[in-house]
Amino acid sequence: MFTLNCKGRLLVIKEPVVMGIINVTPDSFYSGSRHTSVDEALEKAEIMLQQGATLLDIGGQTTRPGSVMAGAEEELKRVLPVIEAISGRFPASFLSIDTFHSKVAKEAVAAGAVMVNDISGGTFDNAMLNTVASLHIPYVCMHVKGNAETMHEQHTYEDITKEVLDYFIQRIADCTRAGIHDIIIDPGFGFSKNIEHNFELLKQLEVFNILKKPLLLGVSRKSSIYKTLGITAEESLNGTTVLNTVGLMKGASILRVHDVKEAVEAIKLIKYIV
Repeated sequence: MFTLNCKGRLLVIKEPVVMGIINVTPDSFYSGSRHTSVDEALEKAEIMLQQGATLLDIGGQTTRPGSVMAGAEEELKRVLPVIEAISGRFPASFLSIDTFHSKVAKEAVAAGAVMVNDISGGTFDNAMLNTVASLHIPYVCMHVKGNAETMHEQHTYEDITKEVLDYFIQRIADCTRAGIHDIIIDPGFGFSKNIEHNFELLKQLEVFNILKKPLLLGVSRKSSIYKTLGITAEESLNGTTVLNTVGLMKGASILRVHDVKEAVEAIKLIKYIV
């Protein structure tokens, strides 16, 4: 069991929970996750919450390969109205801001977010860790190599599981030193990794349980699924459910997904097995 302090509200994870993805972008890799208006995002949030999502992750920057960085100011224009609207309509919801900009994190939390999900693990913005610490909220620390421009380039590993584990040992120490108390780890499937790397990490996912931190699994509709199966992201729900099930059996605490209903069903069923 994990307990996360979300701006004074406790999020208790007794069994795995679902984080629904709400992208406020025009160019996310999966067309079904694009929401370009507040009304669209509100409608999606309501559906996800009704389907059993515990968290909603709001993002204003596409991180697919080849995407153009929007910048902090554009991110803020996209995400702040959505966060304010969702937190106003659904005050009991737990909202996460998906950003690697400390400025966006700070203003998003002021608008109603209670968690920061940073794909860079604090490596793209040197102010991020201290900013999150000052906000007293949970922090999702993801593994990545390179910077915002190079993170999708092919990278080599002698032992990917060991290297990602070593990364987390160091970053958890950095987060703790900065004053962050609630740390969630995300191996970063699809970031700085090829398909072989992603499947190797999934096969050895239980290794990360030694860190005694909530483990976030983010494989929803990603290219490792649709390229392996020879299909599209739009056709990748079944493959996503298969990999989410594997992740649950290996200790995942949070499933970050585009499709909440199916992820909730997987959690309900897997508890009778593990």
